[in-house]
Amino acid sequence: MNKRRGKIIGRSYAHKVGEILRIYDEHARSGLSNREILRRYIYPVYPICEKTFYNIINASADPRIIRQQEDLKRQLSLF
Repeated sequence: MNKRRGKIIGRSYAHKVGEILRIYDEHARSGLSNREILRRYIYPVYPICEKTFYNIINASADPRIIRQQEDLKRQLSLF
């Protein structure tokens, strides 16, 4: 078993990251803190804790997730 294999990033996770970032970007300009954005706008749709929220924000810069999001956009635009 190869222990150096990277973690596989699923399409549903990439979609969830994209949606959470879309909500975050929409409300970040209003001057609200990250915690308030999480409590008011993200938690009712995606019930995640604050640590998971920060992990998702950091994961948005991961090239594997960016690649998955681009693949999703291409596939959804075909139909």
